[in-house]
Amino acid sequence: MDAQLIAFTGVAAGMVVMPGADFTVVVRNALASRRAGVACAVGVAAGLVVHTALAVAGVAAVLTAVPALFKALQVAGGAYVLYLAFRALLSAARARTASGEPVVRGGGLREGFLTNALNPKASITFLSVLPQFVPDGSPAMPRTLLLAAIVVAFALLWFPVVALLVDRLGGRLRRPPVARAIEAGTGAALGALGVVLLLEPLVPLVA
Repeated sequence: MDAQLIAFTGVAAGMVVMPGADFTVVVRNALASRRAGVACAVGVAAGLVVHTALAVAGVAAVLTAVPALFKALQVAGGAYVLYLAFRALLSAARARTASGEPVVRGGGLREGFLTNALNPKASITFLSVLPQFVPDGSPAMPRTLLLAAIVVAFALLWFPVVALLVDRLGGRLRRPPVARAIEAGTGAALGALGVVLLLEPLVPLVA
């Protein structure tokens, strides 16, 4: 029995299910429609493929070695999350359709992918975590590829489940007052996350 692999499975599950921007955008898209929610979930998983591939290839080390590049990506990620926050708050302020359903929109796949892929901290996290679960003397590449596949598999399971669960409860969640409250809440949460992402690289420059 591979104890390290079992331990990593628990770590990977914890990293994936931890609430954050990914979870928030999946919920928001699932409120629009099941299709948008699942597409967003797949987009998040695709973003994780990028990060795990960077970690396996060692490219993520470049982000650590070149602080300016890392900060630039942080700013880009923060700006995009703020853009999503603005869209959520704007949607909350708009009137709903006559049927009481939220206005259907697309772009879930793109939102999920960009929200995850533009977070450079994910690459650094995987770069620091994956090597801890490579046994001494084992070939690094096959092992890290396996670990990366586990992370992506969890994402492909977890986020679609979240989307489908939100859609299942959609009758209640899509009632105009509830939908507006959720849109406003997700907008506020994304706004806070975006501000943190922007301030972290910029504050040292101001100081």
